[in-house]
Amino acid sequence: MSAIWNGLHTLIAILALVPILPFAIVFFGYQAFADDRKNAFRMAMDISTALLILCVAALFNMLFDNNFGLYGILLVMLLTGGLLGNAQFRKRGNVDVKRIFKAIWRLSFFAMSVLYVIFMIVMLGKVIFTTA
Repeated sequence: MSAIWNGLHTLIAILALVPILPFAIVFFGYQAFADDRKNAFRMAMDISTALLILCVAALFNMLFDNNFGLYGILLVMLLTGGLLGNAQFRKRGNVDVKRIFKAIWRLSFFAMSVLYVIFMIVMLGKVIFTTA
């Protein structure tokens, strides 16, 4: 049982380290199964967002030598959700929580993708120039 758990842990770590892999696997797999490119892209975004959040949080923690990465990301997501909920309530008079959650989750994909690239470049530069 321990070997299965360790293998699963290693697989998740590899997929989180290179988030383009699960995106590509889900995108092409779902597109071949359902033959719907738009839904395949959305499904791939939704699944890889969770891995991107974990990876960006870990990179943040390593770069800034603290443990606030995941909490900071969740805090920003909650604050953004509150702001969108407030705007939706002012405009329509009610709040559609499902729609706000999907909007935050999809915006998080793009934000985490940009932060992943930036943090990865900074981390690689830090590793290369501190060992040289």
